[in-house]
Amino acid sequence: MSQVRKRRVYPFTAIVGQAEMKLALLLNVIDPRIGGVMIMGDRGTGKSTTIRALADLLPEIDVVTGDPYNSSPSDPDLQSAEVRSRADKGELLPVEPRQVPMVDLPLGATEDRLCGTIDIEKALSEGIRAFEPGLLAKANRGLLYVDEVNLLDDHLVDVLLDSAASGWNTVEREGVSVRHPARFVLIGSGNPEEGELRPQLLDRFGMSVEVRTVRNAQQRVQVVEQRSSFDGNPDGFLQQVQTAQQALQTKVVAAQERLANVQLDPDLRLKISEVCGQLNVDGLRGDIVTNRAARALAAYEERLEVSDEDVARVVACCLRHRLRKDPLEAIDSGERVVKVFCQVFARPMPKDLSEFELAQCESLA
Repeated sequence: MSQVRKRRVYPFTAIVGQAEMKLALLLNVIDPRIGGVMIMGDRGTGKSTTIRALADLLPEIDVVTGDPYNSSPSDPDLQSAEVRSRADKGELLPVEPRQVPMVDLPLGATEDRLCGTIDIEKALSEGIRAFEPGLLAKANRGLLYVDEVNLLDDHLVDVLLDSAASGWNTVEREGVSVRHPARFVLIGSGNPEEGELRPQLLDRFGMSVEVRTVRNAQQRVQVVEQRSSFDGNPDGFLQQVQTAQQALQTKVVAAQERLANVQLDPDLRLKISEVCGQLNVDGLRGDIVTNRAARALAAYEERLEVSDEDVARVVACCLRHRLRKDPLEAIDSGERVVKVFCQVFARPMPKDLSEFELAQCESLA
């Protein structure tokens, strides 16, 4: 175990409530191709804490020693040009374990900081043009977190859109041309009262969840007590939840391995696309993401076949943020999605939407 793993981060399994947010994040870790999570809700609901805890929960990954892009030693699609060239020559690549990267994108970041720029120090001292990797390079094979994403400058949004769509970052600076992998789980959070997202960015997120402040007095006391306990004795607190942390990590790794064997019936695929069609969802990303999220959910719950219930639980999270909304609405509650789903799947409309909640049957605490 590397020293990086010993940093003291509030543990994922100790976070009280917010089960839908936690499960959506885990599904994206199981299948990063889902496309990330948009988390919208009240301030102080543990969004940032949960995301940092997720990165700490995940098992280490193997990377090529000394590579700034977290290049995989075996997957060419996750290798920088230099590493791929070395591999093509038959060179034995040195490997080291590294904590899954979790990169914060600050609102005030410049495009150079995000994409990378010329290494001025080398240019001045050695007289050579060298590339200094940016945050997209550091986030490769990890998590890229944007807090207050609805306040992000448009030019940074455009860069994120390009990288999230292609999985690559291309930089042309002062005669230096660099293209490197930028495969990351994009996670955004924000408060809808502070502004809306551009539709292009909102559609890029695979799933969307809403978080609300805990109103139950007992749960609020539990949150305060656990946080105080962690702050007072982090090592002791982490020791208490170590078994739960290891069990969840094992479960996620097993789900990742199981995912390739999970089957989705063609009739279910047809119904998912019919739901998207009736909702007038633009493009096909909604169809693809719903398929992937349903398979990831089945894999997480140790099943090899996707059921109608799996689709019911993910469909609102995957589609509600893609609908054409009333201008006064920040994010659709999901009622329109549920109504169309019930029509297509020949189910009665429920009195409430609880059975269509992603984490309705899952305890993560």
